[in-house]
Amino acid sequence: MKKRILINMQKIDRVEIKPYDPNWPHIFEKEAELIRQALGGNCLAIHHIGSTSVPGLAAKPKIDIIAVVRNLFFDKSQLEAIGYKYRGGFNIPLRRSFTIRTADRNINLHVFEENDPEIELNILFRDHLRKNPSARDEYELLKYKLIAEDSNHEKNDSIYRGYTLGKHDFIQSILNQSGFNKHRFVLCTHALEWAAAKHFRDTYFFGPHGIDDPYTWTFNHSEHAHLVLYQGTEIVAYAHIQFWPDQRAAIRIIATDENKRNQSFGSRFLTLIEKWLKSLGVKSIHAESRQSSLRFYLKNGYTEVPFNDPENHESDPNDVPVGKLL
Repeated sequence: MKKRILINMQKIDRVEIKPYDPNWPHIFEKEAELIRQALGGNCLAIHHIGSTSVPGLAAKPKIDIIAVVRNLFFDKSQLEAIGYKYRGGFNIPLRRSFTIRTADRNINLHVFEENDPEIELNILFRDHLRKNPSARDEYELLKYKLIAEDSNHEKNDSIYRGYTLGKHDFIQSILNQSGFNKHRFVLCTHALEWAAAKHFRDTYFFGPHGIDDPYTWTFNHSEHAHLVLYQGTEIVAYAHIQFWPDQRAAIRIIATDENKRNQSFGSRFLTLIEKWLKSLGVKSIHAESRQSSLRFYLKNGYTEVPFNDPENHESDPNDVPVGKLL
């Protein structure tokens, strides 16, 4: 049974780390074969990732697995039939996560479509630790330091515990050393991502008008999503999406760092957002474009259509309403 701590009169499961177990790779191989059979021809590759994939590294005794598929939006009953429970994507929009929690199967399965940069990211990090014992040992020490603090066992208004968030800087450092430079987008989760969101909003939208951002309440609201685009480990763009009734969504803000403009970051970001929204069942996406941004929307397939804000917020008469069917 897991140890527990009592904080604010609530029982919180503690993160437990165990010394490296040479049986972990064998558990992976056995599970990988079950996954291959369940996914059939859609499955292209299966990788053992995370700390249990690094010999000599202490870890939470949960086997992390990546399954690479041709089509991400397969029938999840294929995996449910072998015991997996679907968990969504957490902070990675184009990931499908599954778990098994039984006495003999403690698995985190991360399913990505082929060529998703998250695959390379995880493999680069794993391989760096495998090849560099000093980095492996530094990572292990960091883990033990993090679990020594009771607050790191809590989520504190995040989808992740402080333990997980506390490893962010170390992971980013390893990715930099490994030369990772792909484009990836995530829902804001870490404090640095939220700080970037505030920076983009203040710098490009509210600050120039001399007003404080009146919509920070949307940072913790189920009808709003805040995303950032990374190039490698650098945040280069930000977007604020609002979910509307009737399978519609609105782009409230999309902005690229001024030093990264005219490099197609905005179009790449928009394409990823559209794919994610479509996977959620959104049928159309809408925006109110500044005149200076209209060309950006038009070249990405948007047309001038009524905005039809269900909340009837007042629009800037200089903005142009645009939209696109997904």
